[in-house]
Amino acid sequence: MKRQSEGLSAWQLTMMALGTVIGGSFFLGSAVAIRAAGPAIILSFVMGGALVYAILYALSEMTVADPAPGSFRTFSEKAYGPAVGFIVGWVYWTGMVLAMSSEAIAVSSLLQAWLQGVSIPVLGAAVIIVVTILNLFGADRLSKLEGGLAAIKLLAIIGFVVLSVAIVSGLMPGTAQGKAGGLVTEPIFPTGLGGIAGSMLIVMFSYAGFEIIGLAASETARPDKTVPQAITYTVFGLVGLYVTAITALLLLVPTTALTPDQSPLVTALTAWNLGWASNAINIVLVTAILSTMLAAMFGLGRMLRSLADEGHAPSWVRDKGDIPYRGIVFSGAAMLGGLGLGLLLPAQVYLFLVSSGGFALLFSYLVILATHYKLRKQQGCPPQGKCQLPGFPVTSWVALLSIVGIIASMPLIPGQGAGLFAGVGFVALFSLMYVVNKKFGKRLAQVDVRSAESWASQGLRTAEMQFETAEEFSVESKLPQEQERNSSSNKDKYCLDTGNKIDNKKVVESDSNKGSRHK
Repeated sequence: MKRQSEGLSAWQLTMMALGTVIGGSFFLGSAVAIRAAGPAIILSFVMGGALVYAILYALSEMTVADPAPGSFRTFSEKAYGPAVGFIVGWVYWTGMVLAMSSEAIAVSSLLQAWLQGVSIPVLGAAVIIVVTILNLFGADRLSKLEGGLAAIKLLAIIGFVVLSVAIVSGLMPGTAQGKAGGLVTEPIFPTGLGGIAGSMLIVMFSYAGFEIIGLAASETARPDKTVPQAITYTVFGLVGLYVTAITALLLLVPTTALTPDQSPLVTALTAWNLGWASNAINIVLVTAILSTMLAAMFGLGRMLRSLADEGHAPSWVRDKGDIPYRGIVFSGAAMLGGLGLGLLLPAQVYLFLVSSGGFALLFSYLVILATHYKLRKQQGCPPQGKCQLPGFPVTSWVALLSIVGIIASMPLIPGQGAGLFAGVGFVALFSLMYVVNKKFGKRLAQVDVRSAESWASQGLRTAEMQFETAEEFSVESKLPQEQERNSSSNKDKYCLDTGNKIDNKKVVESDSNKGSRHK
């Protein structure tokens, strides 16, 4: 893929990452995590931020060394072989497609409040089609759009924090006294360490999408400088925003007031008689989900192209230009399939879509850390950068064990066990697909080679027969001509000899006459 002349800047990469990360998982799904952990959810978000720090800086070191399309999938293939690259690429792609299908269902439900005459399937399909079309315009235009949408989400979170401070301090007029916040009335660890462990899947899913920085690294002109800057902005910006917003939220309402069907921000503002603000939050929620889907589609198209370039995906999804048109369109079609699946069995499949997407992301993060550990041991720091992950290798081992612990704790929250089962099933399925493809692919290749050799040998034999036939025909056709030429040559030779005899005779006669005259 040809890199753009100017490339994406660190700010554009940061806004694209924030556009992917701050989505429905935080504005809507965080209610489940808050109820599971109580006020200790603040600690969960801090711990999640620390994990993101380790994962992103591990990814940054590898990206600076090799800003190749495919990012962590390509790196894992170099470190552990094509099987791992195949499995992690397809697990990530499948999980993100399912997760974005669930986001399409969520945003359709919100839009139906304003467009009551339009059904959820039509709205969901329209959203996916629009997101697909917008991604076809390229990284530069998409980054500008993502920058605007991300700014709206950031301003919404900042506005919520300002309103919360004004309410708590008594500076907001017209607000009826609501319930005391959970941060004041509830114990910090109401459900113990199990609640924190159970909340970590949704917390990490709220951070999900930061890996877009690695996938977009090939779109930058100076990845050795741009990528580390974008990672620093993203990590500290996300942790600061999330921790501040959750703290402000818990100052307004108890954790028992939150429900999965409504954004916790809307619940908090409604409890203090700020209905107009809650309507604004719903608009921001729609914007957040659309922004997340746009940025996720950006990464999905490039992941699919990376798979196709290595022969892990059908060749007809491969694109040679800057924009992976076929990968984007194929990913959009897959999202439409996931949308249909979720609408056919909404009660069972919706949670399956969300939790399986979360497992796919955690699995990808696990591979990123394991790949970085191996490459760092073998090759050291990147040649054009520096070692950015502090405390290696202890930091890597702590992060690896933490990811494994989060995956193991998924069944602690009702409904998340389905995601764990589905995720493990995806890993097993794609492992089997790789083995079958490798085994039968070789056989087919051998059959093709043998067929080609057979056809080639037949062609050579045919060519030899044709050559021999042509040679015989040529010899036969030349015989009369040679005989005729020989005959004419003999005649000419005979005429020449005769002429010489005649001339000699005349010469003799002439000489004799000359002699007689002398006498």
